Amino acid sequence: MISYLCSVEISKTEKIMAASQQKRELEREMLDKVSFITFIIPMFARAYKMNKQQAYLYLGKYGGLEYLFKHWWTLHTEDLYWSLKALYAVCYKNGGLK
Repeated sequence: MISYLCSVEISKTEKIMAASQQKRELEREMLDKVSFITFIIPMFARAYKMNKQQAYLYLGKYGGLEYLFKHWWTLHTEDLYWSLKALYAVCYKNGGLK
């Protein structure tokens, strides 16, 4: 009986530790996402001669932010030049500056 209770207690502890690890991984992923997005918007602004607010509004209006939130993982592994070109292409396709 005691060994059963110990195994149940260990199982609960393992579940709690696994949940805690998963939470840390999600928090880390969220931090990485926020860090990348706060990096790429000013870079987009600089590349296309806008201020940060104009870049944010432009990306929001023409689907760039949605694309950025959905594909940030791929974009952050690309070269900065290609990431910026991809954002511009999405906005252009959705009616951005032609």
